[in-house]
Amino acid sequence: MTSPDRSADVLLSDGTTVHLRRIAPEDADAIVAFHSRMSERTRYFRYFTPYPRIPEKDLDRFVNVDHADREAFVVLAGDRITAVGRYERLGPDSTDAEVAFVVEDAHQGRGIGSVLIEHLAAAARDVGITRFTAEVLPANGAMLRVFGDTGYPVERHYADGVVELSFPIAPTGRSREVQESREHRTESRSIARLLHPRGVAVYGASASGQGIGAALLGHLRDGGFPGAVVPVHPSAARVAGLPAYRTAAAAGVPVDLALVAVPPDSVADVVADAAAAGAHGLVVVSAGFAEAGPAGAAAQRDLIRAAHAAGMRVVGPNCLGIANTDPSVRLNATLAPRLPTPGRVGFFSQSGVLGVALLAEAERRGLGLSSFVSAGNRADVSGNDLVQYWQDDPATDAVLLYLETFGNPRKFARLARRMGRVKPVVAVASATRPDGLAGDLPGPDAHAVTALFARSGVIRVDTVAELFDVGLLLAHQPLPAGRRVAVVGNASALAGLAVAACRANGLVVADGYPHHLGPQAGAHEFADALADAATDDRVDALVAVFAPPLPGQLLEEDADFATAVASVALAGEKPTVATFLAGVLPDRVPSYPSVEEAVRALGRVAGYADWLRRPPGVVPDLSGVDPAAAAAALDAPAADLLATYGITVVPSVTVESADEAAAAAATLGYPVAVKAALGGLRHRIDLGAVRLGLPDEHTLRRAYDEMAAAFGPRMLLQPMVAPGVACTVEVVEDPAFGPVVGFGLGGVAGELLGDRAWRAAPLTDRAAEALVDEPRAAPLLWGYRGSQPVDRAALTDLLLRVGRLVDERPEIRSLSLNPVLARPDGYSVLHATVEVGAAVPRPDTGPRRL
Repeated sequence: MTSPDRSADVLLSDGTTVHLRRIAPEDADAIVAFHSRMSERTRYFRYFTPYPRIPEKDLDRFVNVDHADREAFVVLAGDRITAVGRYERLGPDSTDAEVAFVVEDAHQGRGIGSVLIEHLAAAARDVGITRFTAEVLPANGAMLRVFGDTGYPVERHYADGVVELSFPIAPTGRSREVQESREHRTESRSIARLLHPRGVAVYGASASGQGIGAALLGHLRDGGFPGAVVPVHPSAARVAGLPAYRTAAAAGVPVDLALVAVPPDSVADVVADAAAAGAHGLVVVSAGFAEAGPAGAAAQRDLIRAAHAAGMRVVGPNCLGIANTDPSVRLNATLAPRLPTPGRVGFFSQSGVLGVALLAEAERRGLGLSSFVSAGNRADVSGNDLVQYWQDDPATDAVLLYLETFGNPRKFARLARRMGRVKPVVAVASATRPDGLAGDLPGPDAHAVTALFARSGVIRVDTVAELFDVGLLLAHQPLPAGRRVAVVGNASALAGLAVAACRANGLVVADGYPHHLGPQAGAHEFADALADAATDDRVDALVAVFAPPLPGQLLEEDADFATAVASVALAGEKPTVATFLAGVLPDRVPSYPSVEEAVRALGRVAGYADWLRRPPGVVPDLSGVDPAAAAAALDAPAADLLATYGITVVPSVTVESADEAAAAAATLGYPVAVKAALGGLRHRIDLGAVRLGLPDEHTLRRAYDEMAAAFGPRMLLQPMVAPGVACTVEVVEDPAFGPVVGFGLGGVAGELLGDRAWRAAPLTDRAAEALVDEPRAAPLLWGYRGSQPVDRAALTDLLLRVGRLVDERPEIRSLSLNPVLARPDGYSVLHATVEVGAAVPRPDTGPRRL
């Protein structure tokens, strides 16, 4: 079997990138050079002796490993090795290995050691190693901390002058938490470096002032950026009135960010020049990369490889740029002529083409932004990186995402669940799914996809207009404490529309409302009615609907309705939305051109507030789970694979004649069930494709002959089990969430009506419980019309096991348990199918990587 490629670009604790790969014999000279740069103290801590030079014999052993019992990784900054980590199995049949690593002095304290441990542990697990041991000198406190901070349960013993460490390397909840926390910090810092540069170099700005590069330079300069602006030009002495330089480093000022608007074949030179100047990142607005075909895709890969090797991150290519409205930064590194209005909303747009229009719409709607990123081709920086940054950004209170596709769906779902607990996330994302995504299984429909987003803490909207509708409300108003709405207005027609819209959006019109004031009501009366609603304990949110009075109907001092609405909307603790058909309300009062838009936005936000009030749940430990056995059973029958996670499937035998059926029944024991083997028929008792409770051979043979004449000779035989409520458990891959688990009641009607509830894997205890209770037909499980309630705890346990299996085995493309007979004493899984594909790692599994 070919061993997997272990190379990866990874982020360090300071937000810079390095490259990790397996060691190779060709690294011998580089290893000698690396060793020579280490201080005497570092060499002593690693080898327990001064070890001034590497003997030829040791060097040969260092660089020649079998990548199984002996593995070694090197970490490179550019083309220079800065760290080496390795493990060695302690014996031919041992599951223990000794691990060690060393980091060049100049690069210590950047988190390289923890990255090496993650990647070494992943490689070791794949070859059956389950435990690492290490020996560390007591004075090497930094190394002891690195091992102690892995999240693994590390045992320590002191013997013969060294500290002996030992720990299992199977992932634990704590180790995952540590890894994800480090991932969050490194990705957040890498984006912070892009959005807070001290100086910016601009490549591709023409001396004539024409073209994209000149526009970038002009917008940066005119936006008020206080740092150094460095045009880089091959010949001109000045560009756009600024001194120009042949190289960015020649300016003699700190340059943290490079704006790139040169043709694709010139980008490599720009990367090298920006790296020499010490830049942290590139914003590449140039087109002609992956969007242009195979040659462009190759150029894009070369761009990212070179940038990461130099420690830089890349926004783009083919992007609009980035902006930061912080008054101390005022960074407009975009193709939009105006810096967005300052505010407290972070905005990510995948599309560069739509970016200018999106920024203009945000300004028109009065939605102020804290920062903006258009990622274009998303070759490196993506929406996930921005979510990591905005979670901790004190200048950002809410996040808007315009997403066309999901590059790393599992990670998006994970980050969204965490981010949603801190700040609201609103996303324009398609609810439709590509054909064939779930194989033969139906998968979530548009309604279920919206629910999946909501259960991950994301407010999914269909259009850009809705994105801004919800963003305005989140930016300027508090969250509602519930779904009870007071409708206050001076036009009965508008109030009626508001009531209908509330019902359509899952909101409840509070008792005593709508409050219709009549067209003669003045501004003071309108304000009093709104104030009464704002203090009404029966009300969680307000909808103000206003139509202008007839000219001259009111005295001038009682006609300032804008102030009346604003005085309540900005003073209370309950959110207010308005449809104000006269004049303009202050920006901080969300106003919408129609009642339906106002109430729809309120409904979306109320759903998010509901989710926020619910405890998140935990992913529980499960007994009887054997991941190693599951890995070995991927090519085995579905029942064998499921058994490794504690899921038992009722045995079945495939037969193709009456004699075979009789022989199988003798082994299984009577009574038996006979079913047509075709997947679409084996549940169809209504079509005669299932015969139950056959008590003897004579009855069995007769049933077989009748069914074979109608459905063909291939049949399934199973022993009879106690009856129960038929249920279905499904797993499909979703482009936004990765593997999702579905649950519903069995039968053709349930399939036809799409009566399935869905949650993203892995499932928490609360998510699994909610799955059981959510389908519309779920009352059949609770004891419907005199029947006995089923064991819902057992069904919850089954769903938890399925969720964990598909989360930990990325080879599983789809899974179906159909039917599952739920009973008061448990359940029986009658049939199981599992589709397994190539072992392609999911992007959000394993050690950290970009």
